[in-house]
Amino acid sequence: MDEILTPEDVKELSPLYDAVILALKQVYDPEIPVNIYDLGLIYELNINKAHEVYIKMTFTAPNCPMADEVIAEVQHSVELTPGITKCEIELTFEPVWDQSMLSDEARIALGMDPEL
Repeated sequence: MDEILTPEDVKELSPLYDAVILALKQVYDPEIPVNIYDLGLIYELNINKAHEVYIKMTFTAPNCPMADEVIAEVQHSVELTPGITKCEIELTFEPVWDQSMLSDEARIALGMDPEL
């Protein structure tokens, strides 16, 4: 994924980014009623000219018992996105996830103040 994209490439790939984000928002943490994107579990999302997706993600806890299932669901959901040819996922725990990574939507869904 070290490919350098031109402004034209970025413009062409922009709808794919939106579609992949929508696919990620269909995957929910099994213990928290919020999707993984709004939880802030996606640290990096790249799409190259061949429409291959690279995702670096984490979990709210390193010992998540459903990690394999969630990763499989992410891969399946992204690879079903029209125009995507492949999805590679890297799992990381650096930096460690914390509540500051929640989107405003996630904070509201969890009953938290979005201003914090």
